[in-house]
Amino acid sequence: MKELIPVGDKVLIEPDSGDGKTEAGLYLPQGVKEKDRVSSGRILRTGPGYPVPDPSSLEDEPWLQKKSRDKYFPLQASSGDYCIFLRDQAVEVEFEGKKFFVAPHSAILILIRPENK
Repeated sequence: MKELIPVGDKVLIEPDSGDGKTEAGLYLPQGVKEKDRVSSGRILRTGPGYPVPDPSSLEDEPWLQKKSRDKYFPLQASSGDYCIFLRDQAVEVEFEGKKFFVAPHSAILILIRPENK
């Protein structure tokens, strides 16, 4: 089974399906929603975060450095959050017939998190 795994500070977003209807009940032509500057959706997965160097390794000589595990500063967003993000900074991908957005964490404007989380 294949899965999408975001890297670094990237976030995998499942966009709102949206029925293309305005509040007044008018149906919008296809393509109008794609021109919006912001979009919204549910966060499915997040990358590990921003890479952070190990400060203790700066004291050693470069040729003496041991291999250390990478450390990451975690992201504020988490799986299950609802977000509003800048559409022009996201990349639309299609995977197994579904559309998703991959966006950097910095493109997220607002997170809406369920209270029980």
